Formats: sequence, structure tokens, C-alpha cells
Amino acid sequence: MADLPHPLAAFIVGEIRRARGAAGMTQEAFGRGAGFSASHVSAVEGETRALTMDFIKGADRALKYAGLFERMVGKLGAPSWFLPWLDAERTATQLRCFQPSLVPGLLQTESYGRAVIRCDDTLSDDEVEKRLAHRIGRQEILTKTNAPQFIAVIAEAVVRRAGTDLRDIMAGQIKQLTTLAERPNISVHLLPDEVSMHVGLTGPFSLARLPDHKWVGQMENQLGGVVIDRDDDVDTLMSRWETVRNEALPRRQSLDLMKEVVTSWT
Repeated sequence: MADLPHPLAAFIVGEIRRARGAAGMTQEAFGRGAGFSASHVSAVEGETRALTMDFIKGADRALKYAGLFERMVGKLGAPSWFLPWLDAERTATQLRCFQPSLVPGLLQTESYGRAVIRCDDTLSDDEVEKRLAHRIGRQEILTKTNAPQFIAVIAEAVVRRAGTDLRDIMAGQIKQLTTLAERPNISVHLLPDEVSMHVGLTGPFSLARLPDHKWVGQMENQLGGVVIDRDDDVDTLMSRWETVRNEALPRRQSLDLMKEVVTSWT
């Protein structure tokens, strides 16, 4: 269940299964109300098929729970707006990511990810660790069998942003970036500082190509984010991706520059 941290996904599935039983509904009857086949319901309950946002909403509909499970997921795990993107990310054959300010979540080390999440000082230590576990868990998609091709473009300033108190964390992060970038399905490219003005300055975004060859996008902001699936909007993101990708350094040059950054700190 790659969409949610496994303990949370297992908990939600268990609660749905118990609620279905308490309502006296067979998997077939539940499936009719939720919009899924009985075999699909069985696979989700048996944890051989991923728990998705569509299934969660279907469960609320079938059980007449007025969005209870959807709110539960939003409270305990990933925000509801993000779940459709996690569905896309989990099944994608290709992924593209542009980040002008941070290392992409799929490439973060635990130490770097924890430091980033802790920037939100409203979060408790437990909430920080839950979010970190979710983020690290998502990274399995890059090393699984038939992993998607993943190309990331990161602003050079991201790998240089390290005060003396963060250099050990950033050195470990850069080491992970260079190690991951040696994998045949992963490419990391730096957008050099000398490219001072470019279309990517308007913010980070990601793109996923689904098995049916359709592309969807995702953008984040200070209050959350949005998943993009309208053809015109996806075309705009694709055009912006091509622009920042063309401005970025080649793969080998990017790796060399990252290593030079770490060397300059010693």
C-alpha cells in the first residue's frame, strides 16, 4: 500500500472492513455501493491492492458515513488533495520534478527530510516523524521492480544552501543524490545559478505519465497543493518542464558540480 504509510493504510482498511461487517454487508453489496467489484474489495481488504482515495470515498458512500474515512485520512496521514497524486506517482511509468528551493521528497535523506519538515514549528515531534515516515516510504517506487524513469531538475542554490550547522546533513544529502543518480532510471540535473531568470521561478511542479500514456501534474504552495489533469494545464506544465530542463546542466556535469560543492566545505 504505497499511497499511505503502511500502518495507517492497514488501520484504515481494518476500520472499513469492520464497518462493512457491522453493517451486515457482503463484499459484493459493499462494492456496489462503493463503485468497485467484489474482487477489488477483497483485494484491498486482503492488502494485496493499494488503498486509494477513490476507494476511501467509495467506502464513505457505501456506508453512508458522510466523509468520515476521508477526514480520518486527512487528519492522520497525507492530506486528501495529495492522495490523487500519490495514486499517479505509484503507477507512473515516468516522473518529472522541478524544484527551485528544496531537494525533491523522493530523493531526500531522513536527516534532510526531518530538517525540512521541522521548519513548520506548529508540528509536534510525533507529527514530524509521521510525515517523515510517509515521505521516506514513498521512495520505494524508485527502487521497485519496473520502477519509473525519474528525472529531477534542482536549482544549484538548493545544494549550496547549507550553513555550518547544516553542512553534515547537506553533505549526506548530496551523497545520496549522486548515488541515486547512478541508477539507470534516475537522473538529477542542476539548474545553474548563472541562469538568473527562468520560467521555473514561479514555483515547483511535478509531472507523472500514467500507464494509459496520460500525463498529470502536481503543484504545491504554502497552504497545500493541487493536482492538475486538464489537458491545457498539463500542456502548460509540460512546456515549462522542457524550458527548465533545457536550461539545466547535463547529468554528468551536474554530478561533478554536486561533488565539488561538498569538497569546497572541507
